[in-house]
Amino acid sequence: MTVQELYQSIDGNYDAAKGILMMDKLITKFVIKFLDDKSYEKLANAWAARDVSGAFEGAHALKGVCANLGMNKLSGLASELAEEFRPGSARKLSDDEVTQRLAAITELYEKSIGGIRAFAAAQ
Repeated sequence: MTVQELYQSIDGNYDAAKGILMMDKLITKFVIKFLDDKSYEKLANAWAARDVSGAFEGAHALKGVCANLGMNKLSGLASELAEEFRPGSARKLSDDEVTQRLAAITELYEKSIGGIRAFAAAQ
């Protein structure tokens, strides 16, 4: 599997990743490092505890990491929750709506992690 094929399989944007990281070697290095990133876990655990501050931190970190890796769809979903929990901003979504948004993030995150694991194993 090539890095371009990985990006197709995880709904990523290879061109965006290439624009930031410039070389397939660096994209490969950092997309595999994403397997160790804990921002999704922080978001999910914080929301389970209804820790709005922790949920913001997790969502904001996930948004940034995914944006830098060209995982734009996942970054966009995380961004929506980061804005929902941004300190000083009024919440717009109900708890049920946040839970639904987090379920969408979880689905895409798990798809992405699965694809990255398969890609890493083939390297």
